This record gives sequence, structure tokens and C-alpha cells, in this order.
Amino acid sequence: MIELYLIRHGKTYGNTLGRYIGITDESLCPEGREALQSYTYPQAEAVYASPMKRCLETAKILWPELPVQSFHKLRECDFGEFENKNYLELKDNPHYQAWVDSGGQTAFPEGESREEFQKRCLEGFLEVLEAVRQADCKKAALVVHGGTIMSILAAYGEPKKSFYDWQVKNGMGYQARWDERDEGGIRLYEVEPIGIDSRLCTGLDLR
Repeated sequence: MIELYLIRHGKTYGNTLGRYIGITDESLCPEGREALQSYTYPQAEAVYASPMKRCLETAKILWPELPVQSFHKLRECDFGEFENKNYLELKDNPHYQAWVDSGGQTAFPEGESREEFQKRCLEGFLEVLEAVRQADCKKAALVVHGGTIMSILAAYGEPKKSFYDWQVKNGMGYQARWDERDEGGIRLYEVEPIGIDSRLCTGLDLR
């Protein structure tokens, strides 16, 4: 069994304003950096990340002694017309209202559809798993985006949950076990929240 740690990047300025930050390449804000330094994370033997600044910076704060290998397909979704805007700025936009009414199922205008995004993320995740195999490590961290984590766990997490059930706050994430010898396909077992306070991870029922 290999332990995988799926961590969402620390907070950026856009995150503090509730904006849809996808392809916008923001750095961490001071608040985000400070929070990460107070969190507790498991030791990793290898670190993989989205190439966005906020993920690379988070990875270096959490595991400063390890090199970080980036994977282009692990990037956050392209929110298109909604990019770098928040609810208040979009509330009168009919395209945004239509997207909300669809339960987040329709494609972002001028951006990616959820199906395109999830497909890309899963392709990137499989590339990471191959890198983990090649590195022959037993504890690997992925520093990525909230949507990336949701895509991976919606596809492979056990027990099965829906895409939005795997939401996670900045700087927090999930740990899981992967049996690389499993002939039944990719499955992530024993998925549990990790971070400063696991109760703040919204994806699991912690009662």
C-alpha cells in the first residue's frame, strides 16, 4: 500500500474575497502562508504539484527539503467568464444564474465543462501514479486545487461520494491508501481528512 496525501493549496488574495480562482496564477497571500506554517501534515517521500504558483509555494512551505515535480494537467478549472469574480460580482449575470440553477453541471461560459476538467485531472493523476511507481516511494503528497481533489476522489475514492461531497478548505486535504497491485482498477481506500482541524474538511461525515 502507498499513502497519498491530497492537499489543497494555501489561501490567496482572491480566495479571501470568495473569487473563482482557476487559471489566474496568484501567489499565496500573507494570511495563507502564515496558516500553512501552523498546520500539521504527515511526512512525505515525494511531492507532486500543479504548476500554478499557489501550489508550488504551498509545497515548498510544507516540504521544504523535497524537490517538487509539477504536472500541467493538475491545474484548476478554467472558469471562463466567471474567472477572478465572486458571487456579488456575478449575481446579475444570467449565465452565472443558469450555471447555479444547473447545480454546477453546465460548462463555464468561455471556460471548461466539468467533464473536460475532470477528464484532464484524472489523466494528470494517472501520470502522478506512474511517477510514484517509478520513484518507488511509499508516501507521496499531491499539492493541487480544490477542484482537482474533488475530481480525483469522485472517481476513485472509497466509499463512493459525489463531486461536491469532496470539497475541502485551503491548506487542508485528504489522505488515502492506494494498492498499486490492485488489478480491479484505481481505488483509493481509507480516505480521511487531514489538516489543522479535520472537522473543517467538509467532504466526510465525521459524526
